[in-house]
Amino acid sequence: MKVIIVGGVAGGATAAARLRRLNENAQIIVFERTGFVSYANCGLPYYISGVIEDQEKLTLNTPESFWDRFRVDVRTRHEVINIDTANKTVTVRGLDTGKTYQETYDKLLLSPGARPVTPRMPGLDSSRLFTLRTVEDTLKIKQFIEEKKPKSAVVVGGGFIGLETAENLHAAGIDVTLVELLDQVLTTLDFDMASFIHSALRSKGIKLRLRSEVEGFNDTENCLRVNIKNSEPINTEMVVFAIGVSPDTSLAKAAGLELGIKGSILVNEKMETSAKDVYAVGDAVQIKHMITGNPALISLAGPASKQARVAADNMNGGNSRYKGSPGTSVLKLFDLTAASTGITEKAAKAAGYDYEKIILSPPSHATYYPGAKTMTIKVIFEKSTLKILGAQIVGYDGVDKRIDVIAAAIALGASATDLMDLDLAYAPPYSSSKDPVNMAGFIIDNIATGKVKQFHWDDIVNLPRDGSVILLDTRTPSECSRGIIDGFINIPVDDLRERIDELDRNKPVYITCQVGIRGYIACRILEAEGFDVYNLSGGYRFYEAVMKEKCLSRETYPCGADKN
Repeated sequence: MKVIIVGGVAGGATAAARLRRLNENAQIIVFERTGFVSYANCGLPYYISGVIEDQEKLTLNTPESFWDRFRVDVRTRHEVINIDTANKTVTVRGLDTGKTYQETYDKLLLSPGARPVTPRMPGLDSSRLFTLRTVEDTLKIKQFIEEKKPKSAVVVGGGFIGLETAENLHAAGIDVTLVELLDQVLTTLDFDMASFIHSALRSKGIKLRLRSEVEGFNDTENCLRVNIKNSEPINTEMVVFAIGVSPDTSLAKAAGLELGIKGSILVNEKMETSAKDVYAVGDAVQIKHMITGNPALISLAGPASKQARVAADNMNGGNSRYKGSPGTSVLKLFDLTAASTGITEKAAKAAGYDYEKIILSPPSHATYYPGAKTMTIKVIFEKSTLKILGAQIVGYDGVDKRIDVIAAAIALGASATDLMDLDLAYAPPYSSSKDPVNMAGFIIDNIATGKVKQFHWDDIVNLPRDGSVILLDTRTPSECSRGIIDGFINIPVDDLRERIDELDRNKPVYITCQVGIRGYIACRILEAEGFDVYNLSGGYRFYEAVMKEKCLSRETYPCGADKN
């Protein structure tokens, strides 16, 4: 059996290695148009700052090591320019020689990946403008920084690559401005959770320009001018364009393969395309989203590697199937970690789910052990079925551990209340006896069983201030002196039983505390006395963080917090 693989990195390189482990006699040829077949794509930004010092560390395997270990014929700087599925041939061009030739195949795997999105606009040919997708891209940026020693940079785009690039340019001593078209960075999070990312960026001195549309660039003698629609231009010494990627499927389209959403390659669960004996994996393919069951594009290395394993199995006569992905991801940003799995609240609303959400702010480990830090967790679930729709976590230590637990629960079909029953490892340096994931389950169970009712930060603006409802803050007077929501009165939870007669039992009570725990206790106290009570999800801490960001981003929205 002769197998041709188009493209390396997570998809193609993984498939080649798996296929060899399954079949010692197959002839395997990998064509890769760049100079590197297997590299740490996700590590590229960290070479810019010098966190990864050795360029060779970016390369996981070379053509020579692939041959020595797996007897796979890797041909870098070779581009497949045509596929003839009827005659089972590919046409290849050597990029260094310009010569073309044909190779036959029995099985063909496409792993072309994705290309950086670069919309048509003036100035994209500037030598000061870069994209970041390949090792060569990284080397160009690194060389420019070493030779030109820029003092300023603009990063266009607030996704994973944009944020990581902004962090590493900052670490290289460069003044960074991040420009994003939307009202938030990192759309794998909802705006409320992204508020913590915005705050972290600003605290490090990165200028954040949200809702800013780049219209083009103008080269001047000493700088590159970034033109912003309806705003002042930004003068900078370099620009990294990172507004996203799109499936690189021109070759598949020309070959007549059936395409899916956004021009992606359509595949089945076995990673088979519409052409016989042609498979496809990675960023270029349409897959099934594990939560919604809808077609999706998920440009992550983990799914690509799993798809490659499935494709290799099936090319060798197996019957493996890819089950889809919830899109689990994690990002390091300075000392902060942001992670998510499943769909956002925004996506749940757009899909028509009848959902509920919870916010909690637990410590990363037992608070009596030094170093515990607060994380913020948001879990979205379907009301009727308690199906977990998604989760988002922003914090410091232990964020990746908790998102992985919830991702595993999703994959195994656990309900949102099943989270409270998970038996998770505990020792004071690592967790608490009630792990943050368990705590999420407890809160959801309280909601599902009617022990507590909630309201959310975006409900507060619509709460009446005419005396028809009671707005109650159960924090200490000292805490309230540092900030309290407009219209709320303060009765500390520890004094509530003695002061309960100050409250009208005929009026609904909306309660807040710092993070939600004391508010829940107050709800139970008042409900036992016949009150109709609601607890603010996430408490004042979460509300303040979101509203502060809304005010900073100049959104027309009342801040709602009085600073005494």
